[in-house]
Amino acid sequence: MNVLNFVNAFFSDSAHWQGYDGIPARLAEHVRYTLEALALAAAIGLPIGLVTGHYGRGGNALSLVATAGRALPSFGLLVLMTTLLGFGMLPVMIPLVVLAVPPILVTTYEAMRSVDPSPVDAARGMGMHESRILFQVELPVALPLILSGLRSAAIQIVSTATIAAYVSLGGLGRYIVDGLYQRNYEKVVGGATLVAFLALVTLALFWAVARVAVSPGVRRS
Repeated sequence: MNVLNFVNAFFSDSAHWQGYDGIPARLAEHVRYTLEALALAAAIGLPIGLVTGHYGRGGNALSLVATAGRALPSFGLLVLMTTLLGFGMLPVMIPLVVLAVPPILVTTYEAMRSVDPSPVDAARGMGMHESRILFQVELPVALPLILSGLRSAAIQIVSTATIAAYVSLGGLGRYIVDGLYQRNYEKVVGGATLVAFLALVTLALFWAVARVAVSPGVRRS
């Protein structure tokens, strides 16, 4: 039985479309985990990246933190957090946030540093406050690159949130973990297909957000 047959068998089974273990319920859980982790990572990474990028300080420290965060294995961190904190959402959120902060942090910093200094100097010469320069001059120009960092973080979270199933939570990883345990490869392939589909939807959403939020002049440049 090839992969396409597994996919067809999984999605054509009506039992997979209803109940607490149905595709809509598991998809909603996975999206919730993703949104929560992305919101927490953005709340940490964006302010630090914006401020340090605006003042041009701390780039080496940010690179060091980002490298350390990327080097940590998400599953190993999940096991450690579960051992220390017990089962629940917190041990799952910590590795997801640790995974997502580095791309947001570094990309935001680099986006701010890539802004042409001429309009920034002109704004300072006009007596603009630093906060207004940050949000009205630099941020609109840096926004495309900042969104790319958020997009990268979101894709990584979508792909890695499957680890929640290893500590008895839900999400699309439930199909993969349960399928492997039961040797039900129809479930494994179906779950992996749903994760890939959600990643593609995430890419499309960020593309749409960029089309709406980024100034046409900035997009052309």
